[in-house]
Parts: sequence; C-alpha cells; structure tokens
Amino acid sequence: MTEDPFAHLHDERYADRYAASRVGHATMLHIGGRRRIPLGGQWHFTPDLFDEGLRQRWFADPPLPPERWDRPRDADLWGAELTPVPGCWTCARPESRYFEGGGWYARRFGWNGESPRLVLRVGAANYEARVFLNGVFLAAHRGGSTPFCVELTQHVRTGDNHLVIQVDNRRRPERVPMHHFDWFNHGGLYREVELLPLPAVFIRQLEVSLAEHGVAVTIRLSDPVAGAAEVSLPGLGVTAPVPISEGVGRATIPARLERWSPASPHLHDIAARFGADAVTDRVGLRTIEVRGEQIVLNGAPVYLRGICVHEDDAVLGKTTTEADLRRRFAHARELGCNLLRLAHYPHHERAAEIADEQGVMLWEEIPVYWAIDFANPETYADAENQLLELIARDRNRASVVLWGVGNENADTDARYAFMSELAQAARRADPTRLVVAACLINRQAFRIEDRLAAHLDVIGLNEYFGWYEPDFTGLERLLENSRPGKPVVISETGADAVAGLHGGPGTLFTEECQAEVYRRQIEIAARAAYVRGFCPWLLYDFRSERRQTGYQRGFNRKGLIAEDKQTTKLAFHVLAEHYRTLARAP
Repeated sequence: MTEDPFAHLHDERYADRYAASRVGHATMLHIGGRRRIPLGGQWHFTPDLFDEGLRQRWFADPPLPPERWDRPRDADLWGAELTPVPGCWTCARPESRYFEGGGWYARRFGWNGESPRLVLRVGAANYEARVFLNGVFLAAHRGGSTPFCVELTQHVRTGDNHLVIQVDNRRRPERVPMHHFDWFNHGGLYREVELLPLPAVFIRQLEVSLAEHGVAVTIRLSDPVAGAAEVSLPGLGVTAPVPISEGVGRATIPARLERWSPASPHLHDIAARFGADAVTDRVGLRTIEVRGEQIVLNGAPVYLRGICVHEDDAVLGKTTTEADLRRRFAHARELGCNLLRLAHYPHHERAAEIADEQGVMLWEEIPVYWAIDFANPETYADAENQLLELIARDRNRASVVLWGVGNENADTDARYAFMSELAQAARRADPTRLVVAACLINRQAFRIEDRLAAHLDVIGLNEYFGWYEPDFTGLERLLENSRPGKPVVISETGADAVAGLHGGPGTLFTEECQAEVYRRQIEIAARAAYVRGFCPWLLYDFRSERRQTGYQRGFNRKGLIAEDKQTTKLAFHVLAEHYRTLARAP
C-alpha cells in the first residue's frame, strides 16, 4: 500500500507518540567531579508554530543538502540559521521576541566510544522538550526550570551523531505555571547542554546531610547491584565504606565538623567511589528548624533579612552568566541580606553553589503560581516532579533552607489537597529543610489564616499595603488580628518606582513613594514578634508584559535597582539601613 504523503494534515493525535518515555527526577544524575563534554555554541534553529515537525517527523530526515533530497521538505533542520545555546530564542532576534510555540534545535557531535554509557544532560528548556538522536525519539521532559537527563547509550554511534531537541514554550492552563503569570515567557535551551561519559554502573545520586555524630550519606546507583562504595572527607582525613544493596547504600560517617552559617560558610570536600565511577561535592552542614514562632539555625534563632529576585536580564532573558549571578550576590550583600528568595521557579544551579560559598541562605521554589489547575492529576504530577528535581539537584546545598511549594494561591479545597500533598512530598524527599508557601490572607476575618498552614513550617505572607491597598492601617489590623503559632516571613511587599522619577511620597511611581512604603512597612512589621523575616519584592526590575502603563512599559518596576542592574533607587538605601540595624542587634 502506498504511503499517504498528506496523512499528517488530518492527524490531531500527532503528539501522543511523543508522550511516552518521559524523564524526571528518577533519572537525574549527580554531576560533581564528573567529566562533562559541553555542547554549547551555535545550534541550527527552526521555529515551528504549527507543530509540523512532530506531524511530519522532521527529526527523521537525514542531514543532506537539498540537491540530494528524494522528496520536497517543509523544513531543513540542518541548513537552518544558527542560534546560541544556552540562549533564549525570545532574545536571539527581534522577530522572535513574542514567539510561543515549538522550536527545533539541531547539532552534530562526534563520539569515540570512550565509555560504556553516555547521558545527555540539559540544564533547563522552557517548557516541554523532546530529544531525538540519529532519527530516533528517545524521551520527553516537562518543566521549564529544572534539569533533566536522557541516556543515549542505545542509539549513539561511533563517529558522527545527529542530536535534535524540540522545545515548546506554549502557555497552557494545565501547566506549572499555567498560562497566566507575572513574568516574561522566554523559550529555548537557555541553560547548559552537556554529555556525560559514564561507566557501566555509575553513581546516580550522592546525598549528604548532618547527622548527630557525623555525616549521613546516601548513595544511589544506576542499577540495582550489590557491593561496597567508599566515601571520604579529605579535609578531615576520614574514609569509610558504604555497603550497597539493590543499588542503594546508607551510612553515617563519624566526624567532628564545623557547621555552615552565614557568618561562617564553612564547606567540606566529599568524594564517593563505586567500582569504576567516582563523584565529588563541596557541602556545608547545618541544622534548620522551627521552635514555636522562631526559625532556628544551628540551635540559635535567626531573622531572615531577605530580598526576592527574578531570573531575568534585559539582554539575555533567562540565560544566566557567572558575572550576572555574582552581581546579584554583591547587591544582596550591599543590602545586608542573609537570604535570597529565588522567585518563582528554580534558578540556575550555580546560584546555590555561590550562596554556599558566600553564606547567603536561599528560599527555592517551584512555579505553583496563582490559579494552577489544582484538580488535574496530570498537573499535580508535573508539579511534584519539578519539586523532586529541584530537591535532587540542590539537596546538598547548605544555603537552601526553605523549599517553597506555592505562591498566592486561593484557599480552595482542590488547592488545599494539591499543595498539602506537595508539602508532604518535600518532607519525604528531604526532611532536613523547612517547607514554606507564600500565602494570601483571610479577607473575611482579616488575619493570617490559611488551611495550608497546618502543613507548612513557615508561613509566607504576600501583602502590598501602601501600594495596591494604600491604607497602612490594614497592615496594622492584620498583624494585630493574627496569632499564627509559627513563624511568618513577609515574603512580598513593595511598590513600583521608575528610576530617576522624583516627587512627593504620595505620588505614585516615584522613588520617594517607594521609599515611604518601605519605611512604613518596616516600622509596622517590627511590632509583630512572630514575623521572623522580611523579604520584599524585589531586587531588580524585570520584564512582565502584564504591565503596560506609561511608567511600566512591559516591566514590573518594584525593583530596588532598575533593569540595568546598576541604578539604585532610594528604597534600596532605606532597606540597607534597616538591615544594618538588624545585623547590629544582639
């Protein structure tokens, strides 16, 4: 029977065949100390608004010049224009700024068969990605900000290989976040892409935490084998065996350790070996817990002097550089912060590594934002996987003290079931950290009251008294009415200001108005003893197409620093002085 060349035009189930083989947290890989072959640089890029590539199987077309084609094609993945990886297609050229749809990345790589197994690691692709090697579909991944790994072993060949990755950044109501959110929807392979050569059996995860008399270590292997791993702490001269059964081993290694803290961010080198594989890490060890209304770090109460920050750059979009990250931490130190809230999705993994080095605590979260499709089991599975991927990636980072499971979600039954289960999933995966969500208030009783609070260690409070609700007496009333019984962190507050626009403190969008909002917020929040952190919104102005007044012009202007990441506003200095005062307090 002759194949119908037009069948794809009528096939509305075309995407179903690519829904299988979805990878997630279970296939993630510890990368510390490994050889990594970077695949960054120029990739061929083809936009695909109508999903013709999936319908017509563009990935299966051999990379031949047009004069050698045996039939006409609607795309030439291997002759397409070049674009940088990592990079956002929304920043690559003006005509792609608002593009939402599928985009096809293609490049070749050579392979000499140097190791028994080979894994592809993608640092992040927004939002759904599908991986093809040498014309074969291998795996798909959902989640726009967490890394994923795909094993290439069965389909890689010695010599030339053809790697194709399709990325789809369409906003959809069932996704996490859903189609309505308050930042820019970038698209593309915007974090690093790498190959990892591996032995036949390798260490998939190395998990390290503080134990009562030393270091608790868990090793998870790629295969359910038995044997013995070896773990060492070179700085302490300690080496110990870890028995492995069914691919998992656990042990507590006796050691006297200096604890990590913002005042003394001490890190320990650790190495693990099993058979032909070896990995390393640099870890801090500390405790974080809640006692009544106090947050307690290493046995002592701590007040979280924070600031929120988005992963957004006026030139690079969501693509992050080392210089940009270090500038972020330099500004946080200038403010006097001991905490950054990395909103509203997992930021680049280097952020937590730098925070470890510099002694800055982190609130990391997933984008369960606003009106997620809470009744949809598929949406929950997506959210839980993103949470578990984030935990698997950053669980050895001492700087991470809070896992955030949601932001500004209305207190419905479906949301309560969804997010309480997320909170439990976080605790099952990592009982060494606190669970938080940024909550709204009970408008009828006018107090901090959310059913989800029973499942949280710390309550985040988003409130904008002095801005969206101009009367500050509302904040006074709210804090006086509330008896939460656990610590509260003001996780968002602030006001928009255009850098360089001046006027009276009552004139909207001026620097003076923003500074006055900060002064009053600081004064009123200090009256509530259960408020154990202040984390206003936010460090830098960032792009958000929801914001379209003549002052905003596509930006959220609540930053203490303008989008150039250099120009400070008056409120920056108000907050810095407040944090200096808190830091001096006994």
